[in-house]
Amino acid sequence: MPGFDVTEAVSAADLARYDAVIDVRSPAEFALDHVPGAENLPVLDDQQRAEVGTIYVQESRFLARRIGAAHVARNIALHLETALADRPASFRPLIYCWRGGQRSEAMATILSQVGWPVTLLRGGYRTYRRRVTARLYDTPQVLKLLLIDGHTGSAKTEVLHELARLGVQTIDLEGLAEHRGSLFGALAGRPQPSQKLFESRLLQTLDALDLTRPIVVEAEASKIGDRMTPPVLWRAMQTAPRIVLEAPQTSRAAYLAAAYGDISADPAALEAAFDRLPVTPSPERRASWRELIAAGAFAELAQALIDLHYDPAYDRAARKSDAPILARLALEPLDPQSRASAARTVIDLIPRAFGSL
Repeated sequence: MPGFDVTEAVSAADLARYDAVIDVRSPAEFALDHVPGAENLPVLDDQQRAEVGTIYVQESRFLARRIGAAHVARNIALHLETALADRPASFRPLIYCWRGGQRSEAMATILSQVGWPVTLLRGGYRTYRRRVTARLYDTPQVLKLLLIDGHTGSAKTEVLHELARLGVQTIDLEGLAEHRGSLFGALAGRPQPSQKLFESRLLQTLDALDLTRPIVVEAEASKIGDRMTPPVLWRAMQTAPRIVLEAPQTSRAAYLAAAYGDISADPAALEAAFDRLPVTPSPERRASWRELIAAGAFAELAQALIDLHYDPAYDRAARKSDAPILARLALEPLDPQSRASAARTVIDLIPRAFGSL
């Protein structure tokens, strides 16, 4: 009999019972997705995992297991001497690998022999991933969503953050996806998380909210950069009441020039974004944009892009939407006081969206 417990329970409440959740998969597997809050203590690193797999396929199962066991033993010893060296006798970890097999069992066996009350996640990461899929794809969910809508550059994200600061329940999809949602919204030097990691972050956020109370979300397209909003949330967003932020084009252009400074400072990133425009700019228009970039006239460039792409795309989507508009709020996107005032008005309007709360 193993000296450790086994579980398949991976809800947020279940995971909170442990002092640590330990993911023993390789760093590359961990980076792709992992249980929220897990720490990565790999029993095989990326190179070792590839080596053992190659030997298993090309030479023999026995040799692969012997070499793999040696790597695993050394790596677990190193973790005991470093990351786990200060854990008390009462330390209660949950351990998992890809499917609850040899890697997690090796770690669980040794840590239980140390004397720690260890639990192994049966089915490993795949058990956790099934829960994510069930919650975000398969299980209908009643969500009281209120959307902050408006043309690009109307400071929707800042208003959302102000609402969160004031204690309103919010979901920052752009923050979870590490992308500003627009064609030029990639964050310089920061690749987006994988789709699976984005979904893990989203489910972690939902688990922390009271789903019987209103939740404010920024209106988004079905994809944020390259990440798709899962069906459970996207369906609710399509019919949710909206509060539309409104600002003059010139104010929005000035806001975009300030907010997208990282892209403005990277001519190559701008050129790549121009290539993704659904309406291909003429050579003459593109040449004029390059002149604006060279002159540092980014507000003028933003105004040109608002006219050509952003406002027409938003207006087309708005005409197709049947979602109710609760109110329209005028604001100055670059003015913190104006954004704060808009957030307070949103709070005042929430009872109207969902009845008396």
